[in-house]
Amino acid sequence: MALSETENECPGGEGGESIVQTCVLGGFGESCETRALLSSLSEVHGSMVTSESATQRFLVIMNRYQEQPHLLDPHLEWMLNMILEFVRSEKSPPSLVHLSFKFLYIICKVRGYKIFMQLFPHEVADVQPVLDLLSRQDPKDSETWETRYMLLLWLSMTCLIPFDLYRLDGHLESDGGKAREPTMDRILAIAKSYLLVCDSPRDAASVLVSKFMTRPDVKQKRLGDFLDWSLTTISQTSDQSVRDIMVLDGALQSLVNTHTHRSHKPAACIPVSPTILQCLEQKNLSESSQAMLRKLGVKLIQRLGLTFLKPRLATWRSDIPTRVICITHRYTNSICVCVCVCHLLVGLKDKETIVRWSAAKGIGRVTGRLPKELADEVVGSVLDCFSFQETDNAWHGGCLALAELGRRGLLLPSRLTDVVPLIVKSLTYDEKRGACSVGSNVRDSACYVCWSFARAYEPEELEPFVTQIASALLITAVFDRNVNCRRAASAAFQENVGRQGTFPHGIDIVTAADYYAVGNINNCYLNISVYIASFPEYTEAMIDHLIAMKINHWDSVIRELSTKALHNLTPKAPNYMATTVLPQMLPMAVGIDLHGRHGAIMACAEITHALYKLDCTVYKMLFIQKDYLFVTYSLIFILLHLQVAVVSALSALCEEYYQDEPGQANSGMQDVLVSQYIEGLKSPQMLTRCGSALALGSLPRFMIHSKLNQVCLGNQMCTVSQKDGSFTEARRDAVKAIAQVCVKAGVCAHGSPDSALCSENVAGVYGALLNSMNDYTTDSRGDVGAWVREAAMTSLMDVTKLVASIAPEILLVKCMMCCLAQQAAEKIDHYRAHAGNVFLRLLHSTEPAVPHIPHQEELLSIFPTTTSLNWNAPSQAFQYITQLLGLPQYQYHTLLGLTVSVGGITESTVHFSSQSLFDYLRGIQDNHAALTQFGDALLSIFRDNLRNDRVSIPFLKMLDQILANSCFEIFTTQDNHQFCVDLLALCKECKKTKDISKLRACVTVFCGLIQFQGEVRKKVLSQLLMLLCHSYPVIRKTTASQMYEMLLTYDDVINPEMLDDVMTLLSDTNCDLATVRTHRNQLCDWLGVPRPQVVTKVTRISEAVGGQHAVRIYEG
Repeated sequence: MALSETENECPGGEGGESIVQTCVLGGFGESCETRALLSSLSEVHGSMVTSESATQRFLVIMNRYQEQPHLLDPHLEWMLNMILEFVRSEKSPPSLVHLSFKFLYIICKVRGYKIFMQLFPHEVADVQPVLDLLSRQDPKDSETWETRYMLLLWLSMTCLIPFDLYRLDGHLESDGGKAREPTMDRILAIAKSYLLVCDSPRDAASVLVSKFMTRPDVKQKRLGDFLDWSLTTISQTSDQSVRDIMVLDGALQSLVNTHTHRSHKPAACIPVSPTILQCLEQKNLSESSQAMLRKLGVKLIQRLGLTFLKPRLATWRSDIPTRVICITHRYTNSICVCVCVCHLLVGLKDKETIVRWSAAKGIGRVTGRLPKELADEVVGSVLDCFSFQETDNAWHGGCLALAELGRRGLLLPSRLTDVVPLIVKSLTYDEKRGACSVGSNVRDSACYVCWSFARAYEPEELEPFVTQIASALLITAVFDRNVNCRRAASAAFQENVGRQGTFPHGIDIVTAADYYAVGNINNCYLNISVYIASFPEYTEAMIDHLIAMKINHWDSVIRELSTKALHNLTPKAPNYMATTVLPQMLPMAVGIDLHGRHGAIMACAEITHALYKLDCTVYKMLFIQKDYLFVTYSLIFILLHLQVAVVSALSALCEEYYQDEPGQANSGMQDVLVSQYIEGLKSPQMLTRCGSALALGSLPRFMIHSKLNQVCLGNQMCTVSQKDGSFTEARRDAVKAIAQVCVKAGVCAHGSPDSALCSENVAGVYGALLNSMNDYTTDSRGDVGAWVREAAMTSLMDVTKLVASIAPEILLVKCMMCCLAQQAAEKIDHYRAHAGNVFLRLLHSTEPAVPHIPHQEELLSIFPTTTSLNWNAPSQAFQYITQLLGLPQYQYHTLLGLTVSVGGITESTVHFSSQSLFDYLRGIQDNHAALTQFGDALLSIFRDNLRNDRVSIPFLKMLDQILANSCFEIFTTQDNHQFCVDLLALCKECKKTKDISKLRACVTVFCGLIQFQGEVRKKVLSQLLMLLCHSYPVIRKTTASQMYEMLLTYDDVINPEMLDDVMTLLSDTNCDLATVRTHRNQLCDWLGVPRPQVVTKVTRISEAVGGQHAVRIYEG
């Protein structure tokens, strides 16, 4: 054995240096070890462990020669003889025989059965022993299938003895006086039986049939019967079960091999060939779900087609020196030939490659025996596969068929004008399917067609098409995504260079783009492409291909490599890039295809950068062209992750090119850009709105001078747009843009509202930002309005610091600080922390100091400048923020923020926020004024958010906790306290909802209100008793359960003597509504509450009920 190592250096670039190692074996180096293994078979066969060990070792040795099996040829004979000694020995036990055949199968698998089976002894004396040994095998034994497989191959060779088989029979009477079956019948019976099995011996049985049925004596006596048996088997089976599939496979293999054998005379099968063809048509194998059956059907049809034609080659073929041209005789059975050709053409479109490949070879073989006119019709039918209405399977099959026709000389030069354009299209065939694409097999087979052209035509015949073929092959060899396609194209190009000699710069290119060099895709795109583009014949074709096919590719890696390749190719054709390529890509950069947009933008950048490095005069003119201006304000409408980079580039572009004088904008450009972006804020496309807002925020100061009012108004309109869940990202970006524009414009208290932030427009700016603090939009992603609130907090801080440093007298601080306090008390940790940090930064700011902050001294005592507070931690944040409840200016907003925290669902947030709230309430427990003020704030929040479930449901949950903790105990001593009366009235409004969670919360609050004295208690009981008869069973059950607990907690609600009866009735609330209403009325009597009265409400529905009055009953 010899090991050779070759190095292939890539010419720099990202591909680096690739080392290709090839293992080349010089001979069979394990001869001695193999001989020892074979000799030890008699010793190891008895133990499963030793036999498995020997088998595995032999497999390792043999598998090394899978790529070079011919190295085994000098050693096959002695290995076979050593093994057959064990087989022939009468002393060998069955385990040794089976192990010997297993070793034979391993050798046969590596070398191939066609070569190995020829070494089997095939003398007359071998027929009977092999036949007897095979007869003793069990076809159902899955452990010994290798034995049966090798015996069938051995029997196939013994069938070739040149004597009639009847001479082997002798006297057909056995010792027992019974008639013995003739050898011919025994072999045929064995072959038939093994054609129907489900394992590999079926394939060996088909080989046996092909050898056996072509013997003259067997053909004369048994061929007809065998064909009848095969056709009957095919007709009576289906492909619906595994068993039938195996039977069909065996029968079809036998027919295929029978019609394939070289010693067979096709004329002998002509009488039955139409019958076989008719059987196949009735079977309709092309519709089978089994690819192997479809393949065998196609193979058999092509063999049948050849039997209908004389075995002569056409005189009209292209001259191929290695073949001898014979005279064509007239064909027979033209209808059958047409049927066969039609089936083969259908096979070209099959979904499996093995079927298409078999059909293509059949097309080539059959066409080679047809007259020129009919053969040209076949070529025309093959060309019909190249329609864009056909699938990639049809294109692949068509390419394979054209390659077979071409290499056989059956594709005449007159057809090249039709064929070459189709092959050029096939070389770049790539169809998007979902997240990937198909077509690599089409491109690979198109390379095969080009390879066949090199062998089929004279140079002068192919010369008119050399440029097209060469360019297409090089584009595939360099830019194809699939490495096999690149290598196939390289091989086809090399074949044409060697045989045709007309490909421009062929030798130079073959040296740079050989089989190994094109293996690295980075090397292909970044280095080899540049070398090939240095030859003018290929430059523009390569650039055009990248623009048309690769910068919009579905694979982002290919798009990025393509743009880098365009950068490297720009020095080869700078004028073409600037005047032709860039104008093509600008519309793509704002197209609807995201992949195309991405690739076009990167390509514009790479080409522009390359032109800049070249100091190209064309480059300097690009920025004043209308199309390039178009892209400067249109690139913002692209993918979100690119917008930040694009708007920063826009700012630099304006600074560099859109100033008439330093600090003075070009008025025309200013009007166009600002108007375009403001119009984009009204777009129905979310990305367009986002991009427009970001662009306005990134414009330099001189571009928004005298446009400030217009820009701010546009962004303010965007911040209040569509609170239904759409355009959330656009509102966020618009909020950011307002602050950016204001910071760039500056502040002047008495200045012009078009040029600076002043007393006239500051209220509008603050109003837009404060409105954004109330954006609680939700969608499938959750609380997306938090993005807007976060941006609004940051923007308010930036604008406030700016105004405070220049014109503090126009500041609007109160509402801002209150809204920040509300956000700092809410439930989402991240946004609470952001609000708290902004609140403290404004409070503690000294340069500049922020004036007019309400309760500033009290705030500084709560949050001294030395405070180190982790706002993300509920355990720390809420104990500070609840102290703001004692400051009148902040009480409402702080309590509003605490509402969603205390009534939320996050355990840690609920625990610490409610704990801090109750600590505050315990501190004012005896302060009637403070508690009244707190109650008024509660009622205001409830009243303002009665229809807002985001607040009202958490509010009711929070209120339930407050009542359960007796925080209003000072109010309960007074009959009909106004707080309870107002609260009851608001809860009665909530009771009308259909939201189950809100109704449940109402029930718990009603039960908490029972602690208040006076007439209000009866009203509360009345509401609870009405809820006992609610239409929702779950509400009835909840109400009964809560009332049960309420009566146990507050023992003064009912007479103790009736308590047990009331409890019993409350426990039975799962009855129907009529029964529950009866129980409810009984409870009303016991509790001293008036029974609810049935209210009749008449509604006119004249048309719906024929003019009558529909009466609906309501209970109040």
